[in-house]
Parts: sequence; C-alpha cells; structure tokens
Amino acid sequence: MPLLSFQAYVGKTRFLKFAINDSLVYFCLTIFKVIRVPEIQIDALDGFPFSAYTSQPVGKNGPGIILIHGIFGLTSGLRAHCDALAAQGFLAICPDLFSRQRQEGVNVDYREEDSEQAQIFYNNFDVNAGIGDLLSTLAHLRRTPGCGGKLGAIGACLGGRLAFLMAARSDVDCAVGYDNVGIDSFLSELYDVRTPLMLHFGEQDSLMGEDARQKILKRAKRNEVIQTYVYPDAGHSFVKKTSPNYHPENAEQAEKRTRAFLAEWLKV
Repeated sequence: MPLLSFQAYVGKTRFLKFAINDSLVYFCLTIFKVIRVPEIQIDALDGFPFSAYTSQPVGKNGPGIILIHGIFGLTSGLRAHCDALAAQGFLAICPDLFSRQRQEGVNVDYREEDSEQAQIFYNNFDVNAGIGDLLSTLAHLRRTPGCGGKLGAIGACLGGRLAFLMAARSDVDCAVGYDNVGIDSFLSELYDVRTPLMLHFGEQDSLMGEDARQKILKRAKRNEVIQTYVYPDAGHSFVKKTSPNYHPENAEQAEKRTRAFLAEWLKV
C-alpha cells in the first residue's frame, strides 16, 4: 500500500472512532482530512537529531503551527492537538525539546506517576538550546511541501515562555502563550517582540506570583504588538481539560481569542 494511502487509512480509523461516539456526519466531514505522519527527525543547528510529531491537512496548502510542549514533553495529548490543528487547516508540528536528555525507554506523559521525571527534564532544560531546536523546526516547516508560508507558535507553561521567546528572537508571524511561567526572567526581551503576540494568564496561577505577573503586564503594555489577558479564578493550566485546574468558561474565552488571533495573522 502506498505511504499516502497508509497514512490516510490511519487517519480514517482514528476518525471512525469519533464517528461511532458522535455521528456519522462528523465522520463524513473528517475522513481523509488529516495526514498523521510518523515521528520525524530534524537536525538541530549543532547537528543533533531530535524527534517531532507532525500532522497536516490533506490536499491543500495551509499555514504552519509549531506546538511547543511543557514540562511533560511531547505527550499523547499534544499529538492529538496537532491532529486537531491539522483538521482546521494547519500544518502542525510538535518537536520533542527533551530529546537531548531522553534515554532509551524513558518516556513521560501527562500523568501523576511521571511528574518526577518531568521535573528532572525541566530542571535540566537548556532554554537557548531549546530555542535553537525551535528555529530548526521553523526552518523545517518552511521547507515542508504544502506549507503556505505563514507560521505561528503556540505553547503553555514552559511552552508559553518559549513561544514568547520565539516572538522575540525569530521571524514567526505570530505567537500565543498560556501560563507563561518564567517570562519574568526575560523582561528586557519584551521590547524585542515585533510580531503579534498573545499571552494568557490565570489570575490564580500558583506557579506565577502576582509580582512577577504584574512586571510582565506592565512592560508588555508598552509594546503595541502584545496582547495580554488575565482570567479571574483561573489557575495553572486552566485551558487543559485533563488538568485539575480546568476552568470551562475561561478556557472557552481564551480559546476563542486564540482562534480569532490565528485567523487574523495566519489568514486561515
């Protein structure tokens, strides 16, 4: 069976499950809409090969999205998020920025028993090396057949910080960050942002103190390309449905703003 047919078949079986749970109509609309590509290898600027998951719409060009993971790395949930973005018309890719630390057989996902290993990955993470790997991902995405030219970045927690840094240090067309823990360590770079940037904050985020958030908001206000939103009664990871801090109303509002932002700047 040709590779394209095999990938389409994998997508078909995935959406057949949704059809059984939801409706045959949804199945008819989504069948063969997304090509789920097996994890690929990208060569970093220093020659190190790191892995990435990618998903893309079938039969048409589209803008690219780099999905940037948090401390749990490239999880099954982020793979599903890539597929959802592809169904919306994006070429989506999520690089494994912990590839440099990963040992054979050591994998984590978004679950309690993996918290200790995830924290080790986070503590040993080199931000500058991570940005370098994201720049390599950006270059790879630009060369990918079907990429329409416009590229954005989205991340949460550690990924939110890195999405901000991509807005400051790269030529992405827009970027979106959630939670954004650690941006206060890079305050001077808020003035380097020249591409549209949207930042979402939970007012009750226990991983970001009020002083740190206010410093970020104060400086961001001086840069007209940065939009900031603070959500009342929202904690860390308030948009993640599997998080104990999931807040449906605030999550819906934040996601609505993000969709409109991406549509405006990536011309979906």
